[in-house]
Amino acid sequence: MKKFLLSAAALFALTSAANADELTDAVAEDYDYVFNLYKHFHENPELSFKESESAKRMASELEGLGFTVTTGLGDKWTKAKAKAETGEVREGVGGYGLVAVMENGEGPTVMLRADMDALPLEEKTGLPYASTVVSEDYTGQTAPVMHACAHDSHMAILIGTARRLVDMKDQWSGTLVLIGQPAEEIGYGAMAMIEDGLYKRFPKPDYVLATHTSGWDASWDVTYTPGWALANVDSVDIIVKGIGAHGSAPHMGKDPVMIGSQIVTALQTLVSRELNPQDDGVVTVGSFQAGYKHNIIPDQAHLKITVRSYSDEVRQTLLKGIERIAFAQARSAGLPEDLMPEVKLASDYTPATYNDEEMTMRVMSAIAGHIGQEHVYERPASMGGEDFSRFGRTADDIPTVIFWTGSVDPKAFKAGQEGKAPMPPANHSPFYAPQPEPALKTGVTAMTAGALELFGD
Repeated sequence: MKKFLLSAAALFALTSAANADELTDAVAEDYDYVFNLYKHFHENPELSFKESESAKRMASELEGLGFTVTTGLGDKWTKAKAKAETGEVREGVGGYGLVAVMENGEGPTVMLRADMDALPLEEKTGLPYASTVVSEDYTGQTAPVMHACAHDSHMAILIGTARRLVDMKDQWSGTLVLIGQPAEEIGYGAMAMIEDGLYKRFPKPDYVLATHTSGWDASWDVTYTPGWALANVDSVDIIVKGIGAHGSAPHMGKDPVMIGSQIVTALQTLVSRELNPQDDGVVTVGSFQAGYKHNIIPDQAHLKITVRSYSDEVRQTLLKGIERIAFAQARSAGLPEDLMPEVKLASDYTPATYNDEEMTMRVMSAIAGHIGQEHVYERPASMGGEDFSRFGRTADDIPTVIFWTGSVDPKAFKAGQEGKAPMPPANHSPFYAPQPEPALKTGVTAMTAGALELFGD
């Protein structure tokens, strides 16, 4: 059931006002420009740590509007990270964070964020502007590239919003900061920008706002989640050790495939038996690799695990439980202490995203005033992750909100929800093709309305 913001009387008033809305009219008039930007970004996707041309195009657009633009934020951090992971910094790899600042009198500082990177995925949408790009990622692997998570629309929406706010400078007062963030898909871009002084070298925001084009919401709709909205995302690798043997003589070895299987099974008790049923958590083994041949018991197995949670307490319960179970299963198989598993936790995790509740309701009410209350409603929290969370998880404790802009044909979406047809392909699918007109128009309108509301402090 949809949870709306206002009463039926307010709904009627807002919907009537939206029918003759100056902002939505201006967004509609500017649509062709924003759509052409979107097509450019879609046809020219770039992988994480390699977003040089995307940043250049954004910088050019924003400088043309009168913003003071800085590029290359996070370069030192990014190159150090790439070298630590791969042993070298390959050609074209760097930090391409962009910060654009416009001062317009006294008032709050409002930061709007768009991410820029694409995914290593072959596009299969059949669109006339489909990507045919093949590129090398920062680790040296070659892959086709596609904007399957809609960051192309995010960049276009941010520039479209900038165009509206520049035209409406007489309606707001304060400092507008726009950021083009790299490397969201690998969870490093926000950290790289913050570590390079985002909040020290540039005006520190009072609010940070973002939208994400969504393949799980109908076009023309905006959805939101107050409070915990997206999860902590941790990656854990377990190297299960054993003693190799011939497949015909299992008693001569210690089988890491069997030990690994027992670990996989036991991990399922963490959520079902150790967490409070009212807490949320996910432990998924996404990869189990061991051995090469039918008749050889290998001497090790490799488990790759994704761990999702909201609270820091639940996160620690799950991570500690994974390590405990891995060691316990190895000992129960009779392995000596020098053959205990290696449990490796990736140091750079994606923290959970918390939408400030007061800010959320302010922004959503403002958006409803322009697109109609019937198009703005609450959605459940997701176990997906977003490094947007980092902008609000510094010592500055800045309130942040990310909301979702729908992009799926409403009829197809409804049929999928009712089980009458498959749900249309969504984010991270090679077939994901957002409806550009509603996604871009709604995104620009919503981000502009949200910014104007926050400037109204």
